[in-house]
Order: sequence, then C-alpha cells, then structure tokens
Amino acid sequence: MRIATWNVNSIGARLPRLLDWLTTREPDAVAVQETKAADRTFPYAELADLGYEALHVGDGRWNGVAVLSRVGLIPVATELPGHPEPRYVSARCGALTVTSVYVPNGRSLGDPHYDYKLDWLASLRETLPTTSTPTRQVIMGDFNVAPTDDDVWDIAAFADSTHVTEPERAAVRALTDAGLVDVPARPGKGDRAFTYWDYRAGALHKNLGMRIDLVLASPDLQVVDAFVDREARKGKLPSDHAPVIVDLGVDESAG
Repeated sequence: MRIATWNVNSIGARLPRLLDWLTTREPDAVAVQETKAADRTFPYAELADLGYEALHVGDGRWNGVAVLSRVGLIPVATELPGHPEPRYVSARCGALTVTSVYVPNGRSLGDPHYDYKLDWLASLRETLPTTSTPTRQVIMGDFNVAPTDDDVWDIAAFADSTHVTEPERAAVRALTDAGLVDVPARPGKGDRAFTYWDYRAGALHKNLGMRIDLVLASPDLQVVDAFVDREARKGKLPSDHAPVIVDLGVDESAG
C-alpha cells in the first residue's frame, strides 16, 4: 500500500499538478493540507475521475485538509476536539486509519498563536489510543515543526524562531513517545530529507530547506520504502512543499 502526504498550498492553484502526480505516483491514500478551499469548491469530481474518494474540511481561506483514497473511505473525524478550525480530518482507508493534519504555524515566539500551536499539538496527543492494541494508523501532514537540528538547513539561521524550539519538538516527541514512529524518508538531494523550501532566493536550488512534513505511523506497520518526491516541488507553479511518499507492506483491503 502506498500512502503520501502533501501540503499543496492551494488545491485550486495546484489541481493540474495534483491530478498529474496522482496519475504518475498512484498512491492509495493521501493526506492533503492547506487546500484553501471551501467544501463546495473542492474538486471531488476531478478526483473521482481518477478513482479517488475524498473527505475534506475547509472554509475557503487559509487552512483546509483532506484525505484522498482509492481503497475505500469511511469518515472517522472532521475536527480535532476543542479546535474547530479545518486543520484535522481522519478516515479509514482500507486497512489504515489515515489522519491529515495542518498544525498551526505559531507565527513567532511570544505570540498567542505560538501558545495555541502547543495546545493544538497537546490535543492531538490526546486523540491517540491509551491501550496497547495495534490500530494501524498514520498521522501525516504539515507539522510546522522540525524535529531535530538536522531537519533544517542551518540551525543558526533559526535563532529565536518558531519551528525549532524545544517546546514544539517536545510536543512532537510526545506523539512518538506514545508509540507512533516518525518514518525516516530518503532525501531528495544531498543527505537531508527536506520537505519545504521557501519560494524566495533560490532556496530549492540551494537546498535551503526544512523537514516539517511528517509521517507518524503505528509500529505494527511495515515500512518498505519512504522518500521525498522532490521533483514535485519543481516546475511551473509548484507548492512550496514536496510530497512524502511511503510504501507499506500491508494489504490495503484487510481490516
């Protein structure tokens, strides 16, 4: 089973690229973030033409998340408890529960949005099962957190910035400490598995990136391969994020 996550930075602007990418890469389930679409304008029909069902939540502004599946889709949740904005959606896709998250940016240290980001991540931790029963789940998306210093091109460039602070990283570690595995991906260039590059100053060409798009998987899942699809960040009108693709050794029809 092939799964993927991609912050498309506006599904309206990126729809032709998304459809071409789905046709080329053929993922079975995809977590999508920052659709910037309302439910009424989401491209359900275009996705259905390629065999994908979709569960989307969005208000047409800056957020919006979706799960796409070609192995069946049963809605699980469309809201993170206590946080009604469209940043969380979860669905059963074949053998997996797939959750797409778009974690708040945090803006800057000392900003109320930074505290809200930490609260949001704490609420995400509370959604995880408290038993040891295997759940076959993945939580994927734009976490807006670089888990380690090696996940940014130069940690010195991020002094007094969000995305790299210890409280943010501790909030992500709380998810892995609860039993999820941060799936390591093969890098797209050099020795770093960056997933985001700013549009400005030739950041992609210089590989001045960050790894902030994560795949957190339950430990019972067998990861066969995982890689950053850096080619999808190139070309005309790209997102500023690249997809992360993970191949799992599971039968998507089981469960």
